[in-house]
Amino acid sequence: MKDERKGLGGTSKKKWAIIIAVLVIGAVAALPGTLSGGGSDDTAAERERLAAIAEEHRIEAERLAAEQQRLEQERLDQEAAEQQRLERERKAKEEAERKAAAEAAEKRRKEEERLAAERKAKEEAERKRKEAASNSFSTRTFTVNGVSFKMVAVDGGTFTMGATSEQQSPYDSEKPIHNVTLSDYYIGETEVTQALWEAVMGSNPSYFKGSDNPVECVSYNDCVAFVKKLNEKLKASGQLPAGREFRLPTEAEWEFAARGGNFSRGYQYSGSNTLSSVAWYGESWNTGSTHPVKQKQANELGLYDMSGNVDEWCSDWYGAYSSSSQTNPKGPGSGSIRVYRGGCWSNYAGNCRVSNRNNYVPGNRSSNIGLRLCH
Repeated sequence: MKDERKGLGGTSKKKWAIIIAVLVIGAVAALPGTLSGGGSDDTAAERERLAAIAEEHRIEAERLAAEQQRLEQERLDQEAAEQQRLERERKAKEEAERKAAAEAAEKRRKEEERLAAERKAKEEAERKRKEAASNSFSTRTFTVNGVSFKMVAVDGGTFTMGATSEQQSPYDSEKPIHNVTLSDYYIGETEVTQALWEAVMGSNPSYFKGSDNPVECVSYNDCVAFVKKLNEKLKASGQLPAGREFRLPTEAEWEFAARGGNFSRGYQYSGSNTLSSVAWYGESWNTGSTHPVKQKQANELGLYDMSGNVDEWCSDWYGAYSSSSQTNPKGPGSGSIRVYRGGCWSNYAGNCRVSNRNNYVPGNRSSNIGLRLCH
């Protein structure tokens, strides 16, 4: 916009009007002294003319000042309006950016929720698939002298054996962790019951009597004799699978099955992180006892009481772990003590963890220790 307030070489019109007015008034004021001798009508008329000119200049100066003030106010108003416009634009931009950021955040949140829901749905579907597979897992039923027992198939696989991260306060004997690969096998759905032991051996050595309770007070050597006689009876009845005989599980087979095999959910105990839901444990020596099998929740493979109730003999001699990967390990070639696993009715929780190890002289017996079959 052209600056209307400037002229005469850029000097303010107001300034020039004031200057002219001052000069004219000064000239008029000087006339009486200059014309003091005459007092003629011409002199009076000249003074009046000059006064009129001065008044005109004063009026013009006031007009110019008013115009100057109007223009200045108009400039200030325009600047204020521009600032307000810019502030509105800035706020509108900030609000638009805030809304865009909020919409983007909401979009991300919804996408994350969608992905989380998809993951959860997939995990749940996989869990149900595994559970269904576990529930429909292949089993074999055998009968000896009217007493039946089930063996559950365990598909071979590779797992980390020992003190894995979920195992709280593990012992040094559970270390180092190491990878183990196993072939397919079958393992008992429950511990060997007193009824089955008596059907095979003709007697019941258990301290806590109950036909559906696990047999105990049996040494490792007693269990070897039981397995030998069981194989003879099943072979005679045509039930023994071709190329297979019953035996005690290796320590690795026992732990893999206790962890749930290929369906493992990484529990600390066999089938749960809540021990009371899967195990009988922590009872007093004076008042506690074993309990009938299959009263607690099964693990991922449908196996019962692998934590608690009675400990279970394994076939391995006891020895220290190696960090090396192994395939179908059978433990040391010799030793003086045998492995047993699982924890029992009188143990505290730590002894019922799936990685916990124990050992005992093979000829000794205890009301804490029984067995589980494998083939």
